[in-house]
Amino acid sequence: MKNILTNLALLLFVTLGTAQSINTQKLDSLFILLKQNDKFMGSIAISENQKTIYEKAIGFTDLENNIKATSNSKYRIGSISKMFTASLIFDAIENGKLELGQSIEKFFPKVEKSNAITIENLLNHSSGIHDFTRDNDYSNWDTITQSKEKMIERISNGESEFSPNKKNDYSNSNYVLLTFILEEIYNKPFSEILDKRIVKPLKLKNTYYGGKTNISENETYSYSYSGKWIKESETDMSIPQGAGAIISNPTDLNVFVEQLFLGNIVSKKSLEKMKTIKNGYGMGLFQFPYNGKVSFGHTGGIDGFQSVTSYFEKDKLAISLTSNGVNYDKNKILLATLATFYKNTFELPNFDGIELKSEDLDKFLGTYSSEEIPPKIAVTKDGNTLFAQATGQGAFPLVPTSANIFTFDQAGVNIEFNPSEKTMILYQGGGKFKFKMD
Repeated sequence: MKNILTNLALLLFVTLGTAQSINTQKLDSLFILLKQNDKFMGSIAISENQKTIYEKAIGFTDLENNIKATSNSKYRIGSISKMFTASLIFDAIENGKLELGQSIEKFFPKVEKSNAITIENLLNHSSGIHDFTRDNDYSNWDTITQSKEKMIERISNGESEFSPNKKNDYSNSNYVLLTFILEEIYNKPFSEILDKRIVKPLKLKNTYYGGKTNISENETYSYSYSGKWIKESETDMSIPQGAGAIISNPTDLNVFVEQLFLGNIVSKKSLEKMKTIKNGYGMGLFQFPYNGKVSFGHTGGIDGFQSVTSYFEKDKLAISLTSNGVNYDKNKILLATLATFYKNTFELPNFDGIELKSEDLDKFLGTYSSEEIPPKIAVTKDGNTLFAQATGQGAFPLVPTSANIFTFDQAGVNIEFNPSEKTMILYQGGGKFKFKMD
């Protein structure tokens, strides 16, 4: 649900070839490098024609007790949960319990403009309902159990950001409300609905509605990296609901997305509606570009967890990645994985950085602003480690690659300082942004 600095789109631009086998040796080398350099903890699985052709797990589920991750480790998948919730909504529509065009007024009369907001608006983020995760006080209560009534109150108290259908803007509130709608029409908890209508029919062994992390059940804690792995706090799962509270792993996610596209969860007609992209948004699905082709799926982020699942319908290829600690751009991992699948070359990363003394960093310290993008960036240090912190975000460490160039691989960020001019240039996602020290 929360991302660092910028919510990057999945970038998968490689040349297509013919998939025959996967270069497991080179992929293994990549994950060894990531593990040795504290760049990634998590798991990945690739499936072709409903058969797993590669899987790998590295890192720890519990660093403090030295419990290593395995292919059966389970992760909070964050907003990938929305794919499950959207599927359940369309299943309910097919069973005559809901209509796509009906308003939500009878369910949530206190939500502003509820008489004009439809189920479809919630599904494709065109409702205008404020996202409660953007509230200034969200971090004060995100680890505290919230009742259904309290969550509805919080969402209802938010002012409408635009009229329904005027635009599309991502809001977790939409899918929390969809969760409560499902519970009302079935008169059952969301966890039971999920289990009965998706998990059990698909025989998913590692997927369910989450709670407080239980290491004995192969669940994982999450971590952020700040010179070392630091355990993250846990969002209470009563808050994200069907917007981000599901636990799973890559092999289960591949089965789910495959069966969704095979028409075994909802009808092909419903799937086509889910795939319909409007202003960048489908209904529980996003479209990811791939050198003239597209895949469909979703990304997820909650606490220190990051995940992605994606399906290439024509090639019958599913790829899912779940992580509980990322200090490297996960898109690069996906690029490398797909390069091996399609017989393209990729270079193993070089993590040989340089070491700078604490006093070498002093000339970079300060607050920088740009005329091109709104967030200010505060640059600070702790010992001989440089940190950057965008407005409203957490601080992240910068690794030097030269005397004045630093990188934050997790978000694909590169920063080049020019101390004499008191400026810096931030490179991210193909963009180049100039900042000047205030």
